[in-house]
This record gives sequence, C-alpha cells and structure tokens, in this order.
Amino acid sequence: MARYDYDLGVIGGGAAGLTVAAGAAQLGVKVLLIDKEHKLGGDCLHYGCVPSKTLIRSARVRHLMGRAEDFGLPQVDRLPVDFSKIAARIQGVIEKIQAHDSVERFNSLGVEVLFGSPRFSDRHSVSLNGNRISAASWVVASGSSPAIPRIKGLGDVPYLTNLDIFSLKDLPESLIVLGGGPVAVEMAQSFQRLGTKVTVIQRSKQILSREDEDMAHFVMNGMEEDGVCFILGSKINEVYASGENIRVRLESESKLRTVEGSHLLVAMGRRSNTDGLGLADIGVKLEHGSVAVDGRMRSSVPHIYAAGDVTGKYRFTHAAGYEGGIVVSNAVFHLPRKADYTWLPWCTYTDPELASVGMNEDAAQEAGIEYKTIIEEFSSNDRALAEGEPRGRIKLLLNKKDKPIGCQIVAVHAGELLSEWVSAVNGNVRLATLAGAIHPYPTLSEVNKKVAGKLLGEKIFSDRVRKILKLLFSYRG
Repeated sequence: MARYDYDLGVIGGGAAGLTVAAGAAQLGVKVLLIDKEHKLGGDCLHYGCVPSKTLIRSARVRHLMGRAEDFGLPQVDRLPVDFSKIAARIQGVIEKIQAHDSVERFNSLGVEVLFGSPRFSDRHSVSLNGNRISAASWVVASGSSPAIPRIKGLGDVPYLTNLDIFSLKDLPESLIVLGGGPVAVEMAQSFQRLGTKVTVIQRSKQILSREDEDMAHFVMNGMEEDGVCFILGSKINEVYASGENIRVRLESESKLRTVEGSHLLVAMGRRSNTDGLGLADIGVKLEHGSVAVDGRMRSSVPHIYAAGDVTGKYRFTHAAGYEGGIVVSNAVFHLPRKADYTWLPWCTYTDPELASVGMNEDAAQEAGIEYKTIIEEFSSNDRALAEGEPRGRIKLLLNKKDKPIGCQIVAVHAGELLSEWVSAVNGNVRLATLAGAIHPYPTLSEVNKKVAGKLLGEKIFSDRVRKILKLLFSYRG
C-alpha cells in the first residue's frame, strides 16, 4: 500500500476548503490545507459576502436617514460620505470574522496550513514552494475570480471589480456598472445611496436574469426610486478614456449612445480558478474552465474531489459549505453521498431583497412542470405598513398535487423570511401545518402563514362546504 505525506490535501482556504479541512481533521485525518493568499477565508470573507453586506448596511442606514420625515421625524441634513471611513468599517468587520478562519484555529484542529501556489506534478502530488507534497486524496476548492469580458479598450482603462471596490479611498462621483447580476445590482444600489451617480448597463432586457421577471421588477423599481439609471438590452462596443473619466460606447435598441463616468465596475460573472494547477496534465476533466464533478463531488480522477466555485455550479458560500460536507462523507467516511440542490436557497441583498428556494416560474416552465402560483402582497401586511416597507410580494409555486415546489420572496428581510420555507420544504411540512402554526403579531413572517393558508381557504370557504354545513346544521346564510 502506497504511503503519502498526508491522508487528505485541500487546495483553497475558502468556504468549501475550510469545511473539508476542519471536518476531516476532527475525524482523525491528517490534513494539509494550502492557500495562495497569506490569509484564510477566501473571496467571501475578504472580497465578497462579508464586505458587500457591510457596505450595504452602511448605505441603507444613510438611505433611512434621508427618509426621516416619512417616520414623522425632523429632516436630516446628510453630509457627503467619507468613503475611507466606510472602508475602515468594512475592514474591521473582516478582521473580527477572520479570527474564526485563522491559521491558529485550524492548527488547533489538527490542520497543517501552508501558503503558496501549488501545481499537480502527478495524481497524488503537488509541487509547492520547491517541495513535493503527496496525499492519498485531494480536494480542489480554489474558488473563482471576476470574469473580465473581451471588450474593445477595456484593458486600456482603469476598472474596478469586487477585489478592489471595497477598499476605495474616496467615494466615486459617478459609477458605470457593467452587468446586471447580484454583485452588480447590490453595488449599484449601495453606491447610489452613498451619493454616487450610478448607471447600470446590462446585456439582457432584465436585471437578475435567473429570476422571474415580476420579482426582478420589484428590485429594479426600488433601485430606480433611489436614482439608479438602467440601460438594458445593450451591446457594449467600446470602452475608452476621456480626460479623467471613462466612456462606454454602446448600442441599445438599435441606437448608439455613450455613457460617461468617473469610475467603472466590471461585474459580468465569475471564472473558476483552475489556471496553473496543472489539472489537465493529470487527466482531470475541465468544462469551460471549471472542474467537472459527479454527484459525489469527484472529478474524472476519483480520488481528486472539487467543491465550491471552482466547479462552476452554484457560486454561493452556503453551497460551497454544503459541498464540502459531501466531500467529507465520500473522502473520509467513504459513504456514497450525493449532492442534492433541489432546495438550495439564495438571496440577492438589494432593497428590497430577493430570495428564492426551489423552482421559480421560469425553471418550472423550462422543466415542463405543470404548476400554479399563490401570491400575497406585503402591502397587506400590518408590520410592513408600520415599518414603512410595504413594497414586495411572496410567490409560492405548487405542483398538481398542491405540494410546494418553490418559493420566492421580494421584500425587506426576504432572506430571513425565506428560512421558514427552507425548513418547510426540507422537512416536508404540510401547508396546513404552516397555515395553522401561530405566528407572533405583528411580524413580517405572518405573510408566510397567510400565503400557506390561501389555498386551504379556497377549499374550506367553498360552495360545496357551505352546502354540506347547511344540510347538516340548517344554517340560514
């Protein structure tokens, strides 16, 4: 039997890699964790989820200050934003969370941590900092980076990505955002609320194109009320400098136009970090630059697994953590556990937020599934009215047997409200149970009870039931 330096080698210190390393080490596995950066936590902690949500919070507070009169309070004079202070707050939050992802903590769990850029020299070994290191099994969890599109002139002008936008020293006077996905719209709304004039340029005719149009429309309306300008269904022809500003020449609705701004943010998707790892050289199959895996997160080389963004599937931190657990089941316990994304939730943290679990209408139609929808507007929720947040709706999708196949919520705190449905669909909770559960009043979560009870109400308060009751009890109504 071959002997290796480690039982398990993990490449990447983000959500997936840390999940695997921590879980395996605590089970008595000799684990090596390698990261190219000299700090653990990955893109989510340093350039993604954590800094973006911290920024979003600062922007929302300033926005609420501007709405003081809506709540019967004196008007607030909002002074210009010193972005360096917001950047400092972002860094402070990152440092607090970093303690949980520190080298010391993982060492204490039994994980050996090394930094550098590994490259596979054979199917069991990598070359790292001039040394050859072997492991019985490997996990590639190297994450993803901003995808930079091939646009004429883009390489000749300064542009921002999620890697540097959170550490700006000054607030941009104006910002052009290329893209209409979650990162693009979250940053667009936040900077607009902080005082930047923002224009979003999107290739398709809808922002958040993976969402249902009616739900995405709520988000776009909210952003337009904040002052964000949208140019949809556009083709970008060229980017070029104009003095100290940047210009984008584009074609929209067969018309040529030029947009100018002081800064440019490129947020047009992600690409998997597989360059330089030597994966193709050892027979690991790549698809569009991502590691192809089966349901057990195995690559085409069975003892080499992959999890997280590098697989190109679901680029969410919670998905990466879930996939890390699948890897531990297979690589450590040798149990044939497969990933199941049926009830994978996600949320875009705009105002209003847009959260989803299961299928939306677009997905159901594409799958050819017969369904019906139950919709409840937040404008009828007492807490939403008291909070001054009546904008939004919940949409429940049911199959032919009236069983939920998906739920979407667009509203303030939609991500929190969705958790009740995440629990319900994963636990096969009946709509009658959810509708009959007592919810505190007044809360936004009452909307979940109300939409669950709508279907039951249609069945109970029917002509048939009325006739039966009249026959049994001689009711005169």
